[in-house]
Amino acid sequence: MYLRTKKAPFDSMEEECGVFGVYSQENRNVAHTVYYGLYALQHRGQESGGIAVAFADKITYYKGMGLVSDVFANGHIDSLPEGDIAIGHVRYSTTGASQLLNAQPVVFTGKCGKMAVAHNGNLTNTKQLRDELIAQNAVFQTTIDSEVIAILINSLSDGDLLNGVKSACLKLKGSYALVIMTCDKLIAVRDPYGIRPLCIGMADSDVVVASETCALDAVGANFLRDVKPGEIVVVDSEGIHSHMMEGVPAQSRMCIFEYVYFARHDSVLDGLSVYEARKEAGKLLARHFPVEADLVSGVPDSGNVAARGYSEESGIPFVEALARNRYVGRTFIQPDQRQRENSLNVKMNALRGNVRGKRVVLIDDSIVRGTTMRKIIKMLRDAGAKEVHIRICSPVIKHPCHLGIDIQTYSQLIGAYKNEDQICESLGADSVRYLTIDQLLSTCEGAKTGFCLGCFNGEYPYPLAGYKADKLKLE
Repeated sequence: MYLRTKKAPFDSMEEECGVFGVYSQENRNVAHTVYYGLYALQHRGQESGGIAVAFADKITYYKGMGLVSDVFANGHIDSLPEGDIAIGHVRYSTTGASQLLNAQPVVFTGKCGKMAVAHNGNLTNTKQLRDELIAQNAVFQTTIDSEVIAILINSLSDGDLLNGVKSACLKLKGSYALVIMTCDKLIAVRDPYGIRPLCIGMADSDVVVASETCALDAVGANFLRDVKPGEIVVVDSEGIHSHMMEGVPAQSRMCIFEYVYFARHDSVLDGLSVYEARKEAGKLLARHFPVEADLVSGVPDSGNVAARGYSEESGIPFVEALARNRYVGRTFIQPDQRQRENSLNVKMNALRGNVRGKRVVLIDDSIVRGTTMRKIIKMLRDAGAKEVHIRICSPVIKHPCHLGIDIQTYSQLIGAYKNEDQICESLGADSVRYLTIDQLLSTCEGAKTGFCLGCFNGEYPYPLAGYKADKLKLE
């Protein structure tokens, strides 16, 4: 399998991970159900994957580095026993190094017996909690905040897992969507602001929880509902039980980039179709930032839906300008500097016959560093494009994120120190236009949630305490 040794030089955000769990009324090969669920969530994390299965009074697990299909190849999926509860995880690291030691689920024996925990998100008070637990003689095996959550729950449980979860959640600050498994329970938890998505489905009598509805579809489960912000859902032999945390904020703050980029476009999050939100973003770009052009295209794959919306609204035909090599993912290694510089040409190529002599409108979800967009524009010009106009389905990203997205410093962001005109000049485009915050919010009006807009306006649900911004380096 391929292992990523350092961050890929592509101009895209990375989301931390995806979680999946199943509670079955009978002993069967539940690991296979989790496998297909994780496969559907592969876009949320491509560094490592793992599955844990409960049977009798034991929890057996297997974890590995790479894509789900690589991790569980060579009979590893069949090595997991039959059982009635299982959870799984796919990871992209934003806290803790990319190594097998930090792969999830975290499996341990505690006051409530055998347990496994998988986490999507990022805590902002990890160091404080870790130091407190170490002072209480806790021993850590990994460098991830997910283990901090697991040990904290265990330390506060006093043999009652639900009380342990409730007590731990009062201390956690940051984003978290959790699936927790014991030998007789499956628990799903969403942080009080609902920053990361989590939903529940039913497949016959099985209960399934997942980061996105596309994973429910993958295992033939019907969507039941979203886990509410601040909700703790316990599934056991007596059914599904809902418990709410104390002090849940009146206004939720889900990360709006779930709709812009992270979620798969066939998912529905908090009542809103990701596809419809992205298509509306493209229509708004055409309505507010029109330009005379011969064709409109998307940066594959995340820009394609919005590009079709732009095409419908503007009347400019949708034509593919870029071909993407679908066998090159985020785990692709660039062994030396020359190959790193050429890696975009391996991942993407211009369709010369489509763009030669044409004025191109290119739609993308966001611009982070600017490095990839700059190369794409050059690629299109080298292929004969007459003009290249960039339209972005989100506002300018001006601030880092500490809630589960891999943009944690100002120096990573071209928008932190350049305005639209300066960005346009830096990229070598004929024009660059972004949606405003209000325009982006209007694409998500059907969602039953509020939104975190911190990367655009610097206003976060949790303060930046303990995080060092490097904005001075830019000056």
